[in-house]
Amino acid sequence: MNALPNRPVRVLVIDDSALVRKVLADGLSRDPEIEVVGQANDPYRARDLLVDLRPDVVTLDVEMPRMDGVTFLKQYMRAIPTPTVMISSFTQQGKGVTLEALAAGAVDAIAKPSIGLVDQLPNMLSDICRRVKDAARVDVSRFGRIRLRPLEKVAPVVEAACPKLIAIGASTGGVEALSHIMPAFPANSSGIVVVQHMPAGVTSKFAERLNGMSAMRVKEAEDGERVCKGLVLVAPGGAKHMTVVRSGCDYRIVLVDGPEVNFSRPAVDVLFNSVAQAAGRHAAAALLTGMGRDGAEGLLAIRNAGGRTFVQDEETSVVYGMPKAASDLGAAEAVVALQKIPGLLTRAIKRD
Repeated sequence: MNALPNRPVRVLVIDDSALVRKVLADGLSRDPEIEVVGQANDPYRARDLLVDLRPDVVTLDVEMPRMDGVTFLKQYMRAIPTPTVMISSFTQQGKGVTLEALAAGAVDAIAKPSIGLVDQLPNMLSDICRRVKDAARVDVSRFGRIRLRPLEKVAPVVEAACPKLIAIGASTGGVEALSHIMPAFPANSSGIVVVQHMPAGVTSKFAERLNGMSAMRVKEAEDGERVCKGLVLVAPGGAKHMTVVRSGCDYRIVLVDGPEVNFSRPAVDVLFNSVAQAAGRHAAAALLTGMGRDGAEGLLAIRNAGGRTFVQDEETSVVYGMPKAASDLGAAEAVVALQKIPGLLTRAIKRD
């Protein structure tokens, strides 16, 4: 991660709505650690400002006239890689475009209120300011520089005497990391539960994307759903945390209310802590690329309960924040390249 400059974070606000630009610019400017250096109502004006101003962070709408946000993002990420926070209304079309943006290098995505924009958006400014400052720390040029090696071959799973469970957590850079490793898991793999930090609605599109490239079935998790062999369940973004509970010889998903943990909901720590309690030594978990330290404590809980634990290494991580926090805590039995993780997790949950 980049160190923050010894000056305010310089931000360019891009949105086709004059009202949204004003609310964002005024709210961001109230933070003494942020300076709004420019505003643009479409990508063509924004392109000129990017070249002239070289901001530290861009806030970008998805659906704009003349050129959509993800097309514009892909263009300037090649020429002027700049940490970008998507701030948009996630319409049905916008959800898919937002997912593309995260895969293309956007650091974060924030949903505009669907109703009461004038009243609700100002209430979100404290969170937006924090996420903009976090984004300024990310070296987004790593999205293009990292060259992932071919995946290691994963042998078919041998049926275990006791039910097994795999848990994976990720944040910034996780869209591409998970897209890279999910095709390696065999169709009959033990059930997998995933938290990828992502807004409400976009996780369903992400699950659909993974489903189209994986031997396992991948879907967004539902409350009470059974975690079973051959199924990957992605935590819904937004209002609830995802947990796993033991139900006889099965594991079930329980979506629970609760405040954000490590500024996240769903949080990896909440999932991992529940996996430690429900599965113990029958669990294997991996913590992938991401900002902050979400998942570090939960991964330690799984290791202390007898489960197997791994984290992605710095070389293959877009952001070596969450994996490093877990490694520093002693939560990981091994720090490994991304391409090794499916094989390690699969071997870890074979017959005792």
